[in-house]
Order: sequence, then C-alpha cells, then structure tokens
Amino acid sequence: TNLYGPNDNFDLEKSHVLPALIRKMHLGKALENDHWDAISSDLNALPIERVNGNSSKEEILSVLDKYGIKKKDDNIHLEIWGTGKPMREFLWSEDMADACVFLMEQRDFNDCYDQDNKEVRNTHINIGTGVDISIKDLAELIQQKIGFKGELYFNTEKPDGTLKKLTDPSKLHDLGWKHTVSLSQGIEQVYSWYTTKK
Repeated sequence: TNLYGPNDNFDLEKSHVLPALIRKMHLGKALENDHWDAISSDLNALPIERVNGNSSKEEILSVLDKYGIKKKDDNIHLEIWGTGKPMREFLWSEDMADACVFLMEQRDFNDCYDQDNKEVRNTHINIGTGVDISIKDLAELIQQKIGFKGELYFNTEKPDGTLKKLTDPSKLHDLGWKHTVSLSQGIEQVYSWYTTKK
C-alpha cells in the first residue's frame, strides 16, 4: 500500500507518485495563474536542485521544465511518466497508524499459534483499503481537487513500473477495522496541509 499524508515527502527527485503529482500541479497552477509569489514561497520551502524562490525566473522555468512542468506559450503541460495505466492503492498514513493500534489491541500470539500442531500460523494481516486507482485517474482527481487547468501529458517513453499492486485486507475487515479517509478526502487534506505548512 502507498501511504500518504501530513509530513509526506514532496521532493520532486525522491517523492512517491501522489505527493509528486500534488506538488507539480500546485506549481503548475501557480505558473498558469502567473502567481510568482506562490512559486517563490514553494521553492524557498523546498528548493529543487538548489533553485529557490530567489532564483531568476529563467532558472525557475528551466528547473520546472526539467521536472515536467512545462510552459509553452500561455499553456502549462504537466508530464507524467508512463501510460497512466498502472493501478495503485493509497492509504492515509493516520489510518495506517490506527490499524496498527487496533491490531495490537485485538490480536495476540495465541491467535497465531496452532496448539494441536504446535505451529505458528495465520500471522500476516494486510493493512490497506483493498481499492486501487489508475495513475491516470489519480492524476485527474488531483488535477480536479487542486484546480490545475493545464494539460496532462503521459510520456509513454518512460517506464510504467508494476501494473498492479493491491492488498487484500479482508482479514482485517473481518476483525472490524476499515479505513476512514477516502482518497478524495485525503488528497484535499494533504493538499491543504501542504499549502499551509510554510
């Protein structure tokens, strides 16, 4: 499961797909609205390759272009690696923490020990939502939540990675735990956190 939430890693060189898309679309939206104060504030909080908010507009545009936020005339194109077809599952980080506490309170060693055969069994419990979404649909959902109006460009010359990564949390659900934050709600919350943390 891909975890996301407050204090996520938004570094465009090292972050995972969801926080990277949020930051790229945030910067893309600021660029399409010619909102340089927002761009400067973002880059001062988290420079990209030593380019910060005090760098020249040319340096800023160059590094944004390198990371797939491309200004062409008055249009902004946001590059996303791959076809957009791979499916990914996302879980709000605080739901993960809640699930861990739930399991510590609800399970113990005796639940995993077969007394008759003197074996440890049934120890693994998946924590996840059991729901996945394509990278394309994720990008479009983030685009809608942020209000970025530019074009999404899927660069099919770049790798897709594994096509499907989905947990089966049915054992956890049977114990009585389910996630509480939907992906749509989580994107809104993490974007709000990102834009107010500075």
